[in-house]
Amino acid sequence: MHTIVLATQKGGSGKSTLAIGLALAAKQAGFTVRLIETDPQGTLSNWQRRRNADDLVVEPIYHAADIEPRLKMLADSGLQLAIVDTAAGLSAATTVAIRNSDLCLIPARPSVADIEATASTLSVARAWKRPYSFVLNQTPIRGQRIDNAAGALAEEAALDLTEVLARPLIVMRNDHQDSLASGLAVSEFAPNGKSADEIRGLWRWIETRLELEATTNVLIDQVMSAADGMLHVAAEHAADETTTLAS
Repeated sequence: MHTIVLATQKGGSGKSTLAIGLALAAKQAGFTVRLIETDPQGTLSNWQRRRNADDLVVEPIYHAADIEPRLKMLADSGLQLAIVDTAAGLSAATTVAIRNSDLCLIPARPSVADIEATASTLSVARAWKRPYSFVLNQTPIRGQRIDNAAGALAEEAALDLTEVLARPLIVMRNDHQDSLASGLAVSEFAPNGKSADEIRGLWRWIETRLELEATTNVLIDQVMSAADGMLHVAAEHAADETTTLAS
């Protein structure tokens, strides 16, 4: 199982809408997905209550001590992907989630305040040596402010921009908030819209970053091998019974 955590110090960065959008994009790509909510504000739980379908499960886990064992149980059950939405700021729950992540996504709007607020989340990811990437979210369609923000993030991380900035950038459009209010992901609310294309593109970027396609194939191979083994044992058992009855 792979665990993706969305975390940042500043509120209003769009973590929850990104978590929902990525969860559905992953599900549409063939992965089994669980949304984990560690934010007591309950944005994901409220979204699920507005949703008419039960195909995306939201599991609230608000106590830090419960996160790691639950992730292990989900991994043992065969789940392929857990996406964790965290509260604004740094808390024990967020730290545990980052520590157990395969990728920490740090959303930031293209403003000085948002970029400065990423420092504490970045320090936690680095302290636990967890992979991380920034997502420039709620950006204007175009403008120098985007380029300035991207450059600032590269300086903040002290790495080449291609290593730390997820693509594509997510533009501010009403589709995101309207889909949240409707209990939908953006690719369900406006499947042919630009916002849906961007979220699907971001998911493809994550797939490449985590090499999820190769991992998924390994999981499928493991399941098939286990099934073949069970059939082999069953065949041997049936043959033994036949021999016993014949004698």
